[in-house]
Amino acid sequence: MKYILLFFSLLTSPSLFSNSFEFPSTIENAEGVTLELFDDPVPGNEETIHYIEGDKNLWERIQNGFAIKDIDNRRVKNYIKWYQSRPEYVERMVERSSRYLFHVVEEVEKRNMPMEIALLPMIESAYNPVAKSRQKAVGVWQFIPSTGKLFGLEQDWWRDKRRNIIDSTNAALDYLEQLHNLFGSWELALAAYNAGEGRVKRAILRNKKRKKPTDYYSLRLPKETKNYVPKLLAVKKIIQDPERFQLYIKDIPDKPYFQVVNVPDEMDTHIAAELADIPYEEFQLLNAEHNRPLMKAHFGAQDILLPVDSVDTFLKNLEDHKDPLTNWITYTPIKGEKVNHVAKKFNIDIKELIKINQLRSNQTLKNKIILIPASPDVLKKYPINTDNLYSYSTIITHKIKPGDTLGGIARKYKISIKDLMEFNELKSTKIIVGKYIDIPQ
Repeated sequence: MKYILLFFSLLTSPSLFSNSFEFPSTIENAEGVTLELFDDPVPGNEETIHYIEGDKNLWERIQNGFAIKDIDNRRVKNYIKWYQSRPEYVERMVERSSRYLFHVVEEVEKRNMPMEIALLPMIESAYNPVAKSRQKAVGVWQFIPSTGKLFGLEQDWWRDKRRNIIDSTNAALDYLEQLHNLFGSWELALAAYNAGEGRVKRAILRNKKRKKPTDYYSLRLPKETKNYVPKLLAVKKIIQDPERFQLYIKDIPDKPYFQVVNVPDEMDTHIAAELADIPYEEFQLLNAEHNRPLMKAHFGAQDILLPVDSVDTFLKNLEDHKDPLTNWITYTPIKGEKVNHVAKKFNIDIKELIKINQLRSNQTLKNKIILIPASPDVLKKYPINTDNLYSYSTIITHKIKPGDTLGGIARKYKISIKDLMEFNELKSTKIIVGKYIDIPQ
C-alpha cells in the first residue's frame, strides 16, 4: 500500500517469478523489511495450544467467505514459518484486530468481496491503527498521504482520517474494488494495491508482448509484491488451522465491538475516556484519528467510537457532567511570535509547549494553531505522551551472531535497550547466538 497512487504509479519492475525460483535465506515482507528464514523446525513451540471454538465465532464467518485460490509454494511456507516463530506477535496482532475485525468483515461481506480482504490489515499493519511506515503510509490499511486524500481521507493538524477505522476501511475497499474491476483478478488487484496500478499494467503488457501468461504468479514484479499475496495466504492458512501450526488464535465474538456516538464539537480525549469509564489507551485505539488531546469538529458535532458496553455509561455520565468538557484553549500566535513568547505569555514551561504541539525549539509560529492548557493542573492530571501506541508497521529480524550484545544491536538499529527488551518480551539483556530478535522500525 505504501507506493500506491491511483492511476499514477510510474515505478519499474524487477525479476520474474517461476517454478524454478530458489527461495533465499532472507525475504522481504510486505512492508519492505528483511526477514531471515529458518531451515529447521521452529524450536520452543512443542506444546500445541488449542483453538477455542465459540458458539458465534467471527473466525468461522471469515473462513466461510474465503474465495481466493490457495497455493502451497515455498513463499507461503516460509511466511507460515515466520509467524510460527513469533507466537506472541501473532497473539498481539489478533488481540488488536478484535476491536475492528467485525466491522471490516461486515463491510467486506456487504460488497461480496473475498473474506481474505478482511485479513489484509494483518500483513499491512498488524491491525495497528497508529502504524506509520517509512514511506509515510498510515493506519491499518497503510494509506500514503496522496492516496488517502484521493479517497477522501482528511489529514490536518487536528486529525488524520487514515487512522479512522470506518473511513479508511471504506476507502480501502473502494480502491480494491476499482483495482479488481480493472484487472479482473483479486491476486492482481492485491498486487496493484501494494505496488501501484501502473507497475502491474506494465508487467502484464510485458508478458503479453512475450506471449507469456499474465496471471499474478507469472508476472515480473518487485520482490515485495511477489511476496504480498503469499504472505496473505499464509495468514489465511494459520487462521484456518492454528492448531496445526502450534499457534493460538483467540476467539472473537461475531458481534459489534464498537458503536458510533455523537459528541459536542469540542471535547477532551481524556474526559471522553473517563465518562465512558474505559482506559485511555482503549479510547485512543478506537479513536486513533485524533492528533491532539482536544477533539475539535470543523462544523457542528462530531462522532467518536466507544465499546458497545460502554455507550450507556458514557451517555449517562455526559448528561450528568456539569464541568467543562475541555481543559484546553486554542491560541493563534500574532505575526512573528516565537515559542518562548507564547510560553511566557501563558506561563507554561517551554518544553511542555513544544511537546504538546510538536514544535521545534523557539521556531517562529507563522500560521500555527497552538494548544494551551487551561490551567497548570491539566498536565499533572493528564500527562501528554506524544509517542504512538505500538507505532511500528515494520519489523527487522536480526539473527544473533557471536559477539553480539543487546546494547550493540540496539545501537545498530537506533532503538533503546528498554524498547528492544519490551518488544521481544526479554527478562534480561542476555542473548543467545543463533536465536532471532525482532527490531521494530
